[in-house]
Amino acid sequence: MVLYILDLLGVAVFAVSGVLAAGRKSFDVLGVAIIATVTAIGGGTIRDVLLDRYPVFWVEDATYLLVILATAVLTILYTRFRELPRTSLLVADAFGLALFAISGAQVAEAQNFPGVIVVLMGTITGTAGGVLRDVLCNEVPLLLRQPDLYATAAIAGAAAYLGLQAFGLVQPYAAVGGIAVGTGLRLAAIFWGLRLPIYRTSD
Repeated sequence: MVLYILDLLGVAVFAVSGVLAAGRKSFDVLGVAIIATVTAIGGGTIRDVLLDRYPVFWVEDATYLLVILATAVLTILYTRFRELPRTSLLVADAFGLALFAISGAQVAEAQNFPGVIVVLMGTITGTAGGVLRDVLCNEVPLLLRQPDLYATAAIAGAAAYLGLQAFGLVQPYAAVGGIAVGTGLRLAAIFWGLRLPIYRTSD
């Protein structure tokens, strides 16, 4: 139940980022709702399709959609009068990324896929929604335009989750450890400028 509630919180955080992205492009209200939904559940949807897991998680549990729509409405109303604190949103987004990476990894793990697929599915769950958001908003995805530890944080979190279990830690504690690793790495990138090396070639 705790992980389920945290999963819904992660959906809400990603929905907020979708609303703000749509607002910067001056989308209408329907467009805002679509971008918020794609951002929040896009990664999990792609994961379920790739794993041949049906019904897709938000079809099986419509609570996810209700949380997204409620979050979108509240975000629109709030930002009409006040600006959302950027730092708070970045911290929440880092936590949502790590949480989605672990929840996606658990889904693949439950189907007995090998470790590399578990990590890949966790990474897709955490990052693909943001990629879809940027594409629909006609922007180069954040994942590609900055040498930022975004997907790397998701990979590290999912890998840490598996590694901790391999060392004998029970699954709930391993999940907490994986979330901590993913969140910590992402926050390090945000506040201390931690980046991956940049590859350049001459013209």
